[in-house]
Amino acid sequence: MSDVLIEEADGIGFLTLNRPAALNSLTHDMVLTMEAALQKWERDDTIRAVLLRGAGERGLCAGGDIVAIYHDARGGGTSTADFWRDEYRLNAYIARYPKPYVAIMDGIVMGGGVGVSAHGKIRIVTERSTIGMPEVGIGFVPDVGGTHLLARTPGEIGTHIALTTSRFSAGDAIACGFADHYIPRDKIGDFEAALRTGSIGDALRAFATAAPESELTAQRHWIDECYSADTVEEIVARLQRYSGVPEAAKAAQQILAKSPTALKVALRSLRSARQSESLEETLNEEYRVSIACLRSPDLVEGIRAQVIDKDRNPRWTPPTLELVPDAQVGAFFQSLGDDELGLTPS
Repeated sequence: MSDVLIEEADGIGFLTLNRPAALNSLTHDMVLTMEAALQKWERDDTIRAVLLRGAGERGLCAGGDIVAIYHDARGGGTSTADFWRDEYRLNAYIARYPKPYVAIMDGIVMGGGVGVSAHGKIRIVTERSTIGMPEVGIGFVPDVGGTHLLARTPGEIGTHIALTTSRFSAGDAIACGFADHYIPRDKIGDFEAALRTGSIGDALRAFATAAPESELTAQRHWIDECYSADTVEEIVARLQRYSGVPEAAKAAQQILAKSPTALKVALRSLRSARQSESLEETLNEEYRVSIACLRSPDLVEGIRAQVIDKDRNPRWTPPTLELVPDAQVGAFFQSLGDDELGLTPS
């Protein structure tokens, strides 16, 4: 069976990510298969919309195949850089796709799963949706256009999500601009059937309901005050000083467990993405940062601790925020010369 199932029926192009045992984690071949199908359907007048979904019961997609990234990074290979180049180009293509692109963001949607769904025109979440950008926990930085999305959340919610790697719900996803519509999971099949026989608008009107309230937006009073600081050190200090809100103290603990270098690079990436004029510009910068992460010790160490040895005890280099110099952070943003991603705004 293919890792991406492609079906055409009743004017709809169906893309089903089909690695359920790996929670549909993306591989390079999957990215290329999706791109080829989308290009074909863009030219096909019989296809009026595309629908993305994940096989199995657990979720749409848990992100990229980080075990493959680990082995490639340890061996000094180039396959991960090639994968990211095509993945980020796919993310940009999805965002500008000329036909309706409907993403069913049911269950777990992490990292690369966000990249192939949250840039679409019609993004649907369910009561099971659990969304996140967990990169700094493995010595990496939000990518796949994630900093573009996070930088445009209300207030400083995106900074909180990025630095703590906190997962968020369907209501949060809609409030934060990662999704558009809420459909109960037991109605998703009926929604898909309605797409085959009628318009997308009619199907949404028939099955979309009011989303749950966003817990994150209800906490903006302390999130905005703490995360508006200019440095990760000051963010942590504000969280630790914030009295009467146990969530703030918990957030400080979560941040301090992550890669100090990745945290500082992520904060700079988020602030830069706020000033970016396009998704393509942000993806170009994310590619520079990702390649620098690939060459840094924390990415290999973070994946080792979380996925390979599973000791959950990463040894970060440097080990604390205070020991990460500004010059080291700045090096992550240097030009790649002829190896730049080179996306241009549509």
